[in-house]
Amino acid sequence: MHPTRRSFLRTTALSTAALPLFPSLFTQVQATGKPPLDKVRLAFIGVGERGRNHLEQALFRPDVQVTALCDIDPIALGKANALLQKAGRPLPPTYTKGDEAFRDMLKRDDIDGVIIATPWEWHAPMAVATMLAGKYAGLEVSATVTLKESWDLVNAHEKTGAHCMLLENVCYRRDVLSVLTMIRQGMFGEMTYAHCGYQHDLRDVKFNNGKQVYGGGVEFGAKGMSEARWRTQHSVDRNGDLYPTHGLGPVAHWLNINRGNQFTYLTSMATKSRGLHQYVVDKGGADHPNAHVNFKLGDVVTTMIQCANGENIVIIHDTNSPRPYSLGFRAQGTKGVWMDDGDVIYLEGVSAKPHVFEPFKEYQEKYDHPLWKQHAASAEKAGHGGIDFFVFRAFVEAIKNQTAPPIDVYDAAAWSAISPLSEQSIAKGSKPIEIPDFTRGKWKTNQPIFGLTDAY
Repeated sequence: MHPTRRSFLRTTALSTAALPLFPSLFTQVQATGKPPLDKVRLAFIGVGERGRNHLEQALFRPDVQVTALCDIDPIALGKANALLQKAGRPLPPTYTKGDEAFRDMLKRDDIDGVIIATPWEWHAPMAVATMLAGKYAGLEVSATVTLKESWDLVNAHEKTGAHCMLLENVCYRRDVLSVLTMIRQGMFGEMTYAHCGYQHDLRDVKFNNGKQVYGGGVEFGAKGMSEARWRTQHSVDRNGDLYPTHGLGPVAHWLNINRGNQFTYLTSMATKSRGLHQYVVDKGGADHPNAHVNFKLGDVVTTMIQCANGENIVIIHDTNSPRPYSLGFRAQGTKGVWMDDGDVIYLEGVSAKPHVFEPFKEYQEKYDHPLWKQHAASAEKAGHGGIDFFVFRAFVEAIKNQTAPPIDVYDAAAWSAISPLSEQSIAKGSKPIEIPDFTRGKWKTNQPIFGLTDAY
């Protein structure tokens, strides 16, 4: 190993706790004057596949009590009840009568927090209702579909003081947390640029979850299964970055968005739409009714964001092309770069050879975030490589300690607003579109909290 690099890795790893960039690393959650809760009482709106992922995490914890379930799908409820029975937990009351059944559930006084895992168009209305009921909302991504909904979330929080946490699990991915640690130590120098996205071939998911039924697995809407019942319609109706937060969430933490930095404006463009039509033809034939559907969503949508502190962000959305999965992360600073694709890093004056990438593995091990060091064994039980454990834990710990969550309502509003704003830009010929300041100026004084406490 190159001597300079060995020395650099050793000395920076040992000095982490002493750096002023980490004043509160692994300290206790700030006291609120309220005693911590012994048990957190959770309800669930939506217990489809994603909702059951969270339910499983709840059942691993003896300090979490499941007090109510809401879903209009009896099959999903049956699967959720089976999980509860297997875990030896009592079956809670269920709310099933129509789309608005969740409102009756929210009247209960034995609920501290609500996990919301439903189709996108229901996310904001359900989270607003949850906050108005005085309960913590744990909201699956994306939080909003329209710009108004982002403001609805913020206004509900500011009116009630109740919190909403965006359950963006990728923020807890082990490699991106290691990169966050390195950025906070100045190892990349001054950050200038980040690249990210959601590049995931979802053609099977959009059409019956890959199951070859109803004409070759190319049905959606009423005939569809799982996400195909609702997600595909967004590709028919909308042209923009429909799912920005998996990539943008970690990048926002890298760049201190809403906490010393801010999105200012964006511009977006989309390619022609070909992927979904071709998939229908290949699977169902040229005469299939869905071969005549006009899918509005471009196959590849590119969005560029300008930040208040001068950084640029590029986000790629591509769910309709044949390709391996990638979130396409890149962290670029004045002293080096890390890239997700290939999992490589280059640090000027540190890497063994000038202008030559090296594997990131050793750096990730050296700068493994304390959360992963403490909880890796527990995370093995969770989905998505363990990150579901961390995002669920953060939500529960925020409720237990009666504190603001680490990914708060302002993050939910800003990150999710990229979707409708990208639609606006594309519709106006890639015109720059201003990104609202959902913090109403508080970003200038807000301090970073994500990944800086032992709770989250």
